[in-house]
Amino acid sequence: MPDVSGDDRTVELRRRKKEARQSGGPERIAARRRKGSGSARERVLRLLDPDTFVELDVFIQGAVAGHGKVGGRDVYVFSQDGETSPDGPGEESTKKIAKVMDLAMTNGAPLVGLYDGGKAKVGALGGCAGPFFRNVAASGLVPQISAIMGPVTGPAVFSPALTDLVVMVKGVSHLYLGDRAALTKGGGSLEESGGARALTERSGVAHLAVDDESACLEAVRKLLSYLPQNNLEDPPLSGGSDPVDRMDQELDAFAESDAAEAQDVRDLLGHVVDGGEVFELMPAWAQNLVVGFARLGGRAVGVMANQPAHLGGRLDADASAKGARFVRLCDAFNLPLLTFVDTPGFVTGDEQGQGRIVREAAKLMYACCEATVPKLTVVTHRALAEGYEVMCSKHVRADFNFAWPAAWIGAGGTGAGSGGASDSPYEAAAAGLLDDVIEPATTRPRLVAALEACASKRESRPPKKHGNIPL
Repeated sequence: MPDVSGDDRTVELRRRKKEARQSGGPERIAARRRKGSGSARERVLRLLDPDTFVELDVFIQGAVAGHGKVGGRDVYVFSQDGETSPDGPGEESTKKIAKVMDLAMTNGAPLVGLYDGGKAKVGALGGCAGPFFRNVAASGLVPQISAIMGPVTGPAVFSPALTDLVVMVKGVSHLYLGDRAALTKGGGSLEESGGARALTERSGVAHLAVDDESACLEAVRKLLSYLPQNNLEDPPLSGGSDPVDRMDQELDAFAESDAAEAQDVRDLLGHVVDGGEVFELMPAWAQNLVVGFARLGGRAVGVMANQPAHLGGRLDADASAKGARFVRLCDAFNLPLLTFVDTPGFVTGDEQGQGRIVREAAKLMYACCEATVPKLTVVTHRALAEGYEVMCSKHVRADFNFAWPAAWIGAGGTGAGSGGASDSPYEAAAAGLLDDVIEPATTRPRLVAALEACASKRESRPPKKHGNIPL
C-alpha cells in the first residue's frame, strides 16, 4: 500500500469532490445558462443564507442535498441536477434525496425541494416511491415547499404534488404525467398542458407562478418566513412599525358602499393587516376566494376572504377546494385563521354539476370544523345561505365573530325588504351568532386584541386515527 501523506490525501479529496460537482457537458450548460437556469448547486446557494450550506453525499451525482439556514432558521434542501441527469434522478440520487427528507422529519425542520429532472429513471418499478412515502409521512409534520425549476414528468410529478406549497417558473417549469408527444399532439404545447400558467390558473395544482428563478427562490424564502419549523412550534413573531391600535377610517367607505358593487377585497385587507401586506396564494385560480399569508400584530396568520369583484363573491366548487386546502395548511402549522365574509352563498344551477359542488363545499365545511387554531371571522356585508355556514361561522366554533353594522346574516336575501330570512347584525348578535357588532374603523385593533386573547388556545378533539374528508 503506497505511503500517502496527509497533504496528498487532502488534495485527492478536493479533486474528487470537484469532479463530483462538475455538471454535464459545456454545450448543455451554456444552453441552460442562456435560458437563465442555474446549476443545482447554484440554486441551493442562492436559496440559503450565505455560508450556511452543509452538503451531504457529495460523491453521489444527480442531485445536490444538505442543510443550511433561511432567515437564520434551519432548512433541509435537495436540488435535482438537470445537467448531469437530464432524464431524471437515478436510483442512488433518489436515495440521497430520501435521506435528506428523513433528516428533515427527524430534526423537525422544513424541507425544500428544487425540482428539475424530467422523469425518474430507476431500476425497478416503484423505485422512486421512497420519496413519495416520505412526502406523506412529513405532511403536517414539517412544512414542505416545492420549487419547479425545469421539467418534471411521469411518476416524478407525485412528489411535488404531495407537498404543501408549489412554486413554478413561467415558460420554464413543466409538471405533467404522460408522454410529451401525446400532450403536444394536435398543435398543443407543454406550457398549455403542464406549464406554470396552466397549473396556477386552470387546475390549482401550483400556488404561485413567477417570472424567473430568482423570483422563485425569493418566493420560497418568503413562504418560509410565515411558517414554523414544525407542527409543534408556533410561527415566528415579527416586529414592525404598524401600531396594533391603528384605526382606519377608510374602512368606513367599504362598509357604506353597496354590497353589489365589485369591491376588491384585497384593498380591504390592506387596511387591516400589518403593513398592508398579504402574500396571496393561487391568485389566478378560483378568484372568487382570496387566500394568503399576512401578519396581524406581528403574528403570522392565514387570511381567507370572499371576493365580491369575481362572481359577486359567490362560492363555487373550485373556491371551496381552494379554501379547504388552505385552511388545513394553516391548521397543520399553527397559523391562526382570519376570515372575511361577503358572500350571498353558492353558485346555483347545473353549470358545475350539483354533485361536484356539494362534495367540494363539504371539503370547506370539513376543514373549518376540523381546524383547532384560533379562528377570527368578520362579516363585512353578506353572510347568507350556505355561505354563512362554511365561512368559519360561530357554528363551526370560530373563537371570535364580528360584523360591521351594515351586514346581513341569514338564510337568504340582502335586507329587510328582500323577502329573504336575513337578520341585521344586531339581531344576529342577540341570537348568539356574533360576539359583537364593530365599527369598521376599529377592525384592526379589535382583531389584534382577539388574536392575543386566544393565541394560546388549546382545543382537543376525540382521539382517532384520522378523519375522512370527502375527497
